[in-house]
Amino acid sequence: MRKSGDKTTLQRRVIILEELEKKGQVDVSSLSKALKVSEVTIRNDLRRLEQKNALIRARGGAIKIDRVGMDFTISDKNKQNFAQKKRIGKAAANLIEPGDTIILDSGTTTMEIAKNVGTVGELTVITNAMNIANQLAEHAKVNVIIPGGSLRKNSLSLIGPTAEESFKNYFCDKLFLAVDGFSVTHGLSTPNVEEAHLNRVMIAISKQVIVVADSTKFHKRSFAFIANTNDIDVLVTDEGIPEEDQKKLETAGIKVVIA
Repeated sequence: MRKSGDKTTLQRRVIILEELEKKGQVDVSSLSKALKVSEVTIRNDLRRLEQKNALIRARGGAIKIDRVGMDFTISDKNKQNFAQKKRIGKAAANLIEPGDTIILDSGTTTMEIAKNVGTVGELTVITNAMNIANQLAEHAKVNVIIPGGSLRKNSLSLIGPTAEESFKNYFCDKLFLAVDGFSVTHGLSTPNVEEAHLNRVMIAISKQVIVVADSTKFHKRSFAFIANTNDIDVLVTDEGIPEEDQKKLETAGIKVVIA
């Protein structure tokens, strides 16, 4: 880190952001020594930068925030962390019991769940994802319900008021929800506002909310807020989950399943 004499507030915060960009995280003590200001001043800098969505404060420092609004296509997402998603999908499918009525949200990780439900037995699946519905069509014991709505081509999902009203007609045992961003502090997020609104309806009608997310989703915030972490019951992820986050979630009563 470059040393600082008497930097202005603006210069100091620019240096903090440069360090975050290079390292992914910073700590209060090191910044205080390098910038020759008190830890109270550094904490105030981090607080103000967080208010501007420039970083996420963590214990003793801050972590980098990914740029919001990136909305990848299904084909792009299929190339990302495929091995982890495959393990997560299999572990999540083990949480399904014969006779369950479940919701499978759109996403590449929930698609991996769909690939593993064939051995469960009698099952009702409500999904707004056209590719997942197609995957489930080959299973004779799986009853598939598809809501109406407008097709969002990036995710092959049905969204909008028609989809929301359709979901409100049901009550489900389990929701399997895929997210683009997972922050213990700021909750669950996704790039699309309409998708986020539909996800909140799914949460409201479900007895148990199970989030499936590989560890690269942690400490990321996407454009549209879905829900707080205290709205979920189970998280299925991989061994890359930050240890501190796992402890916080388990302390809050959320079951963490490592695939």
